[in-house]
Amino acid sequence: MSAASSAPLAHPGRRTPRPVTVSAWAAPVMVVGQFALIAVVPVTIALVGSLLRARDRAVRRAAAALAVAYAIPLTVWLARPDGAPSLSKDIHPAFVGVIVAASAVLIVTIRRTRSSK
Repeated sequence: MSAASSAPLAHPGRRTPRPVTVSAWAAPVMVVGQFALIAVVPVTIALVGSLLRARDRAVRRAAAALAVAYAIPLTVWLARPDGAPSLSKDIHPAFVGVIVAASAVLIVTIRRTRSSK
């Protein structure tokens, strides 16, 4: 096993890993683009990546807020016996706005973390 293969994903100068940043952008695009159920992937990547690799506490909190904002409509959709066949058709537009806003907060927090280096 070489030293290069055991290096962490985050670069030494970067405080937030790139997959967290990409996921912060992908999650609202997927929700708005009617792929809300598949958006669980970038939301999970943003949450796990920020909790495990991000140094800044504000990034962790913003990623957790995004995960909670996404988990609420997902849980409601899964718990309802008379729900729509897809999460995209069942999600209330207000929750879409909350998810987009939470993602925007995460993106701004990541940008502020990079600029305060």
